[in-house]
Amino acid sequence: MGKLKRFSCKQQLTIMFAAMVFLFMFFAMLIVFLGAFLLYRLGLVHGNRSVGVILVLFAVISLLVGAALSMVFSRFPLAPLRDLMNAIDRIADGDYSARINLKAPAELKKLSEKFNHMAEEIGSVEMLRSDFINNFSHEFKTPISSIQGFAEMLKLDDLTQEEREEYIQTIIEEASRLTALASNILNLSKIEQQSILTERTRLNVSEQIRQVIALLDKRWSAKDITVAFDCGEHFVVGNKELLKQVWINLADNAIKFSPEHETVEISIRETPAALVISFANKGDEIPAAAQSHIFDKFYQADTSHATQGNGLGLAIVHKIIGLHGGTVKVRRSDLTGTIMDVTLPQK
Repeated sequence: MGKLKRFSCKQQLTIMFAAMVFLFMFFAMLIVFLGAFLLYRLGLVHGNRSVGVILVLFAVISLLVGAALSMVFSRFPLAPLRDLMNAIDRIADGDYSARINLKAPAELKKLSEKFNHMAEEIGSVEMLRSDFINNFSHEFKTPISSIQGFAEMLKLDDLTQEEREEYIQTIIEEASRLTALASNILNLSKIEQQSILTERTRLNVSEQIRQVIALLDKRWSAKDITVAFDCGEHFVVGNKELLKQVWINLADNAIKFSPEHETVEISIRETPAALVISFANKGDEIPAAAQSHIFDKFYQADTSHATQGNGLGLAIVHKIIGLHGGTVKVRRSDLTGTIMDVTLPQK
């Protein structure tokens, strides 16, 4: 029954145009017949020759009438196509708000829905592209301006040794920030070009996280943060280097947003179908409106920019976990802190 219904919907447009042509031909023939019949009844037609001339005359008239009717009435079935062409021209000119609203037949209604969805997606991509360029320019311009400013101040002769060292240290930090930004952009660009996960191996997630904790020891110590991680051995199939990058970014985020002298908890739990890795910190609440955007490129929930970062870490995490067929999300964020869950399928 469903196949028959789909077939019927697909034939509606064809049937509609065929019916229009049939009607034009029918009315043209009807005019010829009525005209000839009227002349015959009035006694204006005498002899075979006259009948032949009259028939030829009315045939020509019927062709002209049929052509005129086709030109007039074809505007109605072709109106949806004109609407579609106008909307396409608007999108080509950069107006991504263009929408069409075709009601019938079913195929044109589906075309309308698909077109509007396409236009919405193109508009979203264009908005993201514009935001990316703006944020990218801002993130690069800020440290470059800082480096330029402090470099010019170093040319002054009346600086104390302490001031000189402070300015040099600032230049080093801003240069490191630029290096990290460039590295993250290259990593994200490389990952975004991947559609298939390569170099899959069975790896020990618990051991990877222990290595990341040790790797970031100076960061933990600088804020006197305690790391609570006491898990057994858990394994998953994935790309070792990419997953290590995920744990580094999530642990670094936890450090960044945790207050000093607090505890960051990392836990792993298994379900029959997946492995769930959680990172919990006691930092400020992430607003509900921001939670759906934290995985966007260059997005930072902390609009004050009080914490260092370029808004690429979680975008990288989201893409890598997606390649593994998993998910990453904020499980909870309130006044007590934030918990981020990474779910990896058990294969």
